[in-house]
Order: sequence, then structure tokens, then C-alpha cells
Amino acid sequence: MHASSGSSGFQGRGAGLGLALVSAFAFGGSGVAAKPLIEAGLDPLHVVWLRVAGAALVMLPVAWRHRNLVRERPALLAGFGLFAVAGVQAFYFASISRIPVGVALLVEYLAPALVLGWVRFVQRRPVTRAAAVGVVLAVGGLACVVEVWAGLGFDLLGLLLALGAACCQVGYFVLSDHGGRQDDRRESGEGGDGGRAEPPHPVGVIAYGLIVGTLVLTVVARPWAMDWSLLGGSAGMNGNEVPAWALIGWIVLVATVVAYGTGVVSVRLLSPQVAGVVACLEAVIATGLAWVLLGEHLSAPQLIGGFVVLTGAFIAQSSAPKPPSGPVAEGVGVGPGVVAGAAEDELSAGRSTH
Repeated sequence: MHASSGSSGFQGRGAGLGLALVSAFAFGGSGVAAKPLIEAGLDPLHVVWLRVAGAALVMLPVAWRHRNLVRERPALLAGFGLFAVAGVQAFYFASISRIPVGVALLVEYLAPALVLGWVRFVQRRPVTRAAAVGVVLAVGGLACVVEVWAGLGFDLLGLLLALGAACCQVGYFVLSDHGGRQDDRRESGEGGDGGRAEPPHPVGVIAYGLIVGTLVLTVVARPWAMDWSLLGGSAGMNGNEVPAWALIGWIVLVATVVAYGTGVVSVRLLSPQVAGVVACLEAVIATGLAWVLLGEHLSAPQLIGGFVVLTGAFIAQSSAPKPPSGPVAEGVGVGPGVVAGAAEDELSAGRSTH
């Protein structure tokens, strides 16, 4: 009986690890597929709109199944759609039009450090020494990635856009944290039964986040002004021509729908901490794919700096303090792709959206 249970748990963890790796690979390929489309003439915002709108269309049946979320969690859905979907992706795709994919993604891994800064200086809650070390490592590693000794060798606007993507992740985390603790107080307050509300279904949150993100991006990107004829052509990928429709299909189906789906399931099979470790592979995969498929080579100091950034981000994320009372809200976490939360069996502490 015990052996059977142990074997089942081992198989579940193995499956979860495999799905987490698939998710990291799928998310990591989004920028590599998007950059050739941008260089072919598509506006970064139009590429984001195509990705989000296409994925929202695929996820409509899921949204209908979880339509109760619109009534029960409107702020969560709005925050996820505005910050984690529209904000992160718009800033990220705009940044990779100016700087290498790997650099943009590594800048985003400052998000856990930024969250700790919010906790320490705005919420005035103490942070652990390990978390402070993680922040120092992340910032020091980033200095190597952008080669500050060369006078910021990268496009400053591109770096600021990547930082904007990180800030959008932080904004959503703060919003979901605050809203979730309010929900907990309502659940345990006067006339309450002292129990916690059921956490929202993560795939339902993703589906509605994509819908909200599509609405926001439709206003901002104005897709009716897009040169649609470009989608019938091809885009250059390190000297090779790839059909534009194939790249769009990859971004929508693999880098969004499959990536989110496998990511959410993997978090249910693994602990958030393990899922967070695997999530860090997204930056490694993205950098490797950009190196092979786009010819974007990083120097040895940049690669070392990238490793330090990921190490610091993981330490900062895993050392984040809990609120003084009550569990943290369900919501999106602070590393780039999967919906996250701090409570066990809720949304993952892995990433936001790539």
C-alpha cells in the first residue's frame, strides 16, 4: 500500500517535471518566434495582439466553463489581463525589437527583487537576509548582462522597456496580494464561517486574462491598422525564410496555450518551489534558442551575469516573506509565465507571461 502510494507520487512528480520543462521550452520560444515578425515589418504591439487574441479565441470554451469567475473575481481577472497579459507582453515584445531576446528576459528576472523592495520599503515588512542577498546577486548579475563597464552597450530604451515588463509583473503581484488578503478578512470576519474561499481555477483565470488582455490591446494596438499582407509572407530567421503564419501559429498555440496549460498542470503536480526552479530554465532556453536560431550571441561575462541573475531571482523569490496575518492571495507570481500564488494548491509561484 505504502509502496504503491510512493510509486504513484514519484510518477506524479516525474510527470510534473516533464510538463514544467515543456512549459519552460514553450514560453522560452515566444520571443524567438516574435522577433523575426517584428523585423519583417509588424509592429510589436500588433504581434502581441495576434498572440493574445488568437490564444483567447482558443480558450473561449474554457472561459465559458468558468464564467462564474466574472462575478466572483472581477478584480483578479482585470489585474491579470491588464498587467500579466497585456502589460508584460507589450513591454517584452517592444524590448526585443531593440535588444537581444536573452537580455530582455534576464532583465525581467529582476521582478522578484523589485517585489522584495516593495515589501521592505512600501509595506515596511522585514525581509530575510537570504532575500537581501538574492536582490544583490540579481542586480550585480544584471550589471554584467548589460555590460555597464562598456557604458551600457545596449539600447537604453530597450532596457527600460524590459524593466517595464518586470514592473508589470510586480504590479500584478501587489494587486493580487492586497485583494486576496481582503478576501481572507471577509471570509473570517463578522458573520463568516471562518473558512477560506475556494481558490479560482487557474486555467479559468488564464482564459479570462487573455480575453481582458485582448480588449485592452485592441484599443492600444489598433489591429485594423496592421499590414495584414505581411502574414501571408515570410520572415527571416538567421538567414532562413520561415512562413509568417507558422511563426504566428507557434506563438499562439505553443508559446501561449500549450505553455500555460502544461505550466498550470505541472504546478499542481510539483511544489511551487520546484516549479519556480524549472521556470528559471525559461531564460536559459530563450537565450539558447536566440543563439541558435537568431544568431544573437552573448559574451562570456553576459552568460555568467545571466546565471547570477537567475540565482539571485530564485533566492529572492523563495525567500519572500509571508504577510503578517493570513495567507497571500491567489494570483500571478513574479517570475516570467505561469499563474502563481503563495498558498499550497493555489496558483503557482512560477512566472507571469511569456
